[in-house]
Amino acid sequence: MSTDVTAKSPAPAPPGKSGGAAADGLLQLVMDGMRRNMRQYGMLIALGLIVVLFAVWTDGDLLLPRNVSNLVLQNSYILILAIGMMLVIIAGHIDLSVGSLTAFVGSMAAVFMVKQDLPWPVAVVLCLAVGAVAGAVQGFFIAYGGIPSFIVTLAGMLIFRGLTEIFLEGQTLGPFPDGLQKVANGFLPEVGPDTNYHNLTLLLGFAMIAFVIFQEVRDRKRQQEFNLDVPPTKLFLLKLVAIGAAVLTLTMLLASYKGAPIVLLVLGVLLVGFGYIMRNAIIGRHIYAIGGNLPAAKLSGVKDKKVTFLVFLNMGMLAALAGLVFAARFNAASPKAGLNFELEAIAASFIGGASMSGGVGTVLGAIIGGLVLGVLNNGMNLVGIGTDWQQVIKGLVLLAAVGFDVWNKRKVGS
Repeated sequence: MSTDVTAKSPAPAPPGKSGGAAADGLLQLVMDGMRRNMRQYGMLIALGLIVVLFAVWTDGDLLLPRNVSNLVLQNSYILILAIGMMLVIIAGHIDLSVGSLTAFVGSMAAVFMVKQDLPWPVAVVLCLAVGAVAGAVQGFFIAYGGIPSFIVTLAGMLIFRGLTEIFLEGQTLGPFPDGLQKVANGFLPEVGPDTNYHNLTLLLGFAMIAFVIFQEVRDRKRQQEFNLDVPPTKLFLLKLVAIGAAVLTLTMLLASYKGAPIVLLVLGVLLVGFGYIMRNAIIGRHIYAIGGNLPAAKLSGVKDKKVTFLVFLNMGMLAALAGLVFAARFNAASPKAGLNFELEAIAASFIGGASMSGGVGTVLGAIIGGLVLGVLNNGMNLVGIGTDWQQVIKGLVLLAAVGFDVWNKRKVGS
């Protein structure tokens, strides 16, 4: 006697369950991607949470167009320093002299433009050259003299601070020419019809979104060509949407006030330029190599002394640029300028993902770390937190960022 067995087809999913499963799957995909890239996304998420916290705490004042514009202007020189400091830390070194060098270059700019009445473009070139020479001298002692960067730059910090006092004779010197002031405090000009927005800022914002999407897609294709791991397509698209939304929001906020500050364009050029160098240029890969594993880099033919020398020369030029921006913003050179700037730049780098052991970090991470500190400063000022507690909170944020980095390394290693 035979028995017929009929295979039962699976019961159809109840209405609405398939959509919920898809959403759960996407959420799981995002969480998995974040776990694999926790170093990359951790501080970006932290920045978003800090912005939301202070936006709620200040009843929206943090995100007013005027305040967002001031936030860019107030932190521009720290962000410039943070870019150079990130490269120094990736190479396995530290630079304690950048705050004093910033003040020294500001004093030189005042002497050139105020006392000697040089045209400001000529004075700017001379000041950048002074910064490059100062960085090159320190880089020579570190790279070719074998003296630890901590000692060399500590000596530089004292020397440049003393020279600043000598050049300014203990007094504040100013004002600066209008052209230089516009670089630090000015905005892009108005063009086109009246749209209640700053048209040129809108155009630049849309161009930036297109450029970022193009760059991300190109980098993904190149990684796939070399059989490297890439994020899943859904997560990649979600990342593009998030970046586009962030840039668009910033663009609309700035365009509804006076437009994009000129110094923001300077920062954009530095971010794109140094980001490209660190990702694609040979010198960028060599910086990562000497910071990650110096003996292996030497065996691979990397000229570590030359790379270290160039890293500090570059840091000197960026410190000079930051000094010019700072002096022009406040329209005077002061003997007390640049105090603790080196600590702010170092903190921004570590908050942005740098490692004490070197070989790790990105230029974008330095910008994110600087923005974390900038938003904290601005938000705490808006809610009336005193400077004493501000220092305590920023110290705890730095400690938490480095502690998170150590924990993440141990987790990956296990």
